Amino acid sequence: MDVKQYRTFPSLVLLVAFVLSLSGCSWETVSPIIEKVNPFSSPPTRNLPAELTDLTPTRRLAESWSVRVGDSGNFMFVPVYTYDAVYAASAGGTLVRVDVETGREVWRVNAGRLTAGVGSDGRIVVVAGEKGTLLAYDADGQQKWKARLSSEALSSPVVGEGVVVVRSQDNRIAGFDAASGERKWMLQRRSPALMLRSSPGIVTVGPTAVVALPGGRMISLLLGNGATRWDAMVADPRGTTELERIADTSGTPAVYDRLVCASAFQGRIACFDVVTGRGVWAKEFSSDVGVGLDNQFVYAVNESSHVHAFSALRGQSVWRNERLSHRRLTTPIPFEGTVAVGDLQGFVHFLSREDGSFVARAATDGTPIRATPLVAGSRLIVQTTGGALQALMIN
Repeated sequence: MDVKQYRTFPSLVLLVAFVLSLSGCSWETVSPIIEKVNPFSSPPTRNLPAELTDLTPTRRLAESWSVRVGDSGNFMFVPVYTYDAVYAASAGGTLVRVDVETGREVWRVNAGRLTAGVGSDGRIVVVAGEKGTLLAYDADGQQKWKARLSSEALSSPVVGEGVVVVRSQDNRIAGFDAASGERKWMLQRRSPALMLRSSPGIVTVGPTAVVALPGGRMISLLLGNGATRWDAMVADPRGTTELERIADTSGTPAVYDRLVCASAFQGRIACFDVVTGRGVWAKEFSSDVGVGLDNQFVYAVNESSHVHAFSALRGQSVWRNERLSHRRLTTPIPFEGTVAVGDLQGFVHFLSREDGSFVARAATDGTPIRATPLVAGSRLIVQTTGGALQALMIN
């Protein structure tokens, strides 16, 4: 595939699925509401996903193991890897620990209806339950504590330095003691009038948590007391209407060494110094999923599902692949010399890290993959909305 010059893309009507900041409705219930509010608007043009062509793989794939977890429903459930285990959850309440090498289930519990997860440091496992609850289990699957959040959480909690950090839909970020469940601190951030019903994530970096926020911002907080270390603008909301001004930070911030990068819907890709928050580079780009990052490149997917690679040092365009258009791709993740993305039909595509050409493709259970693929040592873990948890290896 030839290397192509970078260009920007306009936002698509189909991606404007949003709710008011305190809304708990699902993706499926949002579209009819929008149609009733705008009865004279033209119907959206549906862009059909690109057809997949035959592929002669240049890398060999193998399925290491597969486990059934349960449907994700209208929520985003992202597995987590710690030491020798993978933890995963489902909307129906399944919480499972799986041996990363063999796929053997170590334990499985029912935590009740869930809206987000999983977070873990290997000693404690946390998930978000319906009606704004936070549930914690130990590494043996025994419930340790339950805490009340200020509202429903759609983003996975994280655990670091003995603190559980979670952001709820009312844009409150709270830190809980991992041992007792006692709330240590809470930070209130102003919510924009309109925002995507998405799950901007949190990543722990040493004694801090870097939090992606609606409204195009990203902040670094001290885990111990919630104090703000820095506050950075990924994208500045622009436009004359609230709809045009939606610029929510997408996905979970990606960190490599001292660089932290994120993307925003109707906004930019931007990279910062993870310690100081100083801007390194930024460029116009719109995405409703996060970015991947390694020692050389930043990987991103735009609204048309075109996969881009940029220089991590300065942000220059390196390559792009447009052959997966409108396939609703996940955050692209670097893995074993490739870039892996899942799509709406349950395929995992592996692109060359160097030029973006296809090197392999794997099928799962045929249901959409929304959760960011997870690198667990030499395995790539993929969770589908239909409930498959699958480990892939590439040679």
